[in-house]
Amino acid sequence: MSRRTLIRGGLGGLVAWILVACGRQATVEANPGTVSNGLVPSTATTSVPQPMVSVLPPTPACADDEPTPAQTEGPFYTPETPEKANFLADVDQGIPLLLSGSVVDTSCNPVKGALLDFWHADDHGNYDNSGFKLRGHQFPDDAGSYRLDTIVPGLYPGRTRHIHVRVQPPGGEVLTTQLYFPDEPANASDGIFSADLVMRTSGGDDLKEGFFNFVLGT
Repeated sequence: MSRRTLIRGGLGGLVAWILVACGRQATVEANPGTVSNGLVPSTATTSVPQPMVSVLPPTPACADDEPTPAQTEGPFYTPETPEKANFLADVDQGIPLLLSGSVVDTSCNPVKGALLDFWHADDHGNYDNSGFKLRGHQFPDDAGSYRLDTIVPGLYPGRTRHIHVRVQPPGGEVLTTQLYFPDEPANASDGIFSADLVMRTSGGDDLKEGFFNFVLGT
């Protein structure tokens, strides 16, 4: 083999080696997390395709954006109740209950001037059908907030513990519904009970607190 042939062959090999090296470098630059054996080094920084993420709407300031469900009025409603937000003077026994919340529309705006009419049984499950014990109406403040000082109602035969309510916006339709207590054994057997009308409660036998927002549809 002549010197020229050897040089030519050597140059050809060098050129081939350069082309292979350039090809590897191009592959690494195109995918910097891989090497020639196909593994990803633990120290390499890889570019992982990210899944498409749906953009969620912002959380509303008020979570109660569905109208409060209506329920039956029951047989013991008495019209023209006195304006009264404290029922504690009506009875001499029972677990005190502080019920509070707001009256809002489906956009979470307070409903000013709404009328709330409450009535329920006493500690023994009896209703006052000749007077206005444990019965009365009130109006929420400008922020839509209301408060009722009363007692935990007793068990009326065939029913779980509940509080009757009528809510009416100024010039609007009346919402008649009922409120329930969580974890009551009779909830499961009450044919009218609705989980959507369960109050949030806290406290014990000395004082219970209940919270419920009434949402009025348009």
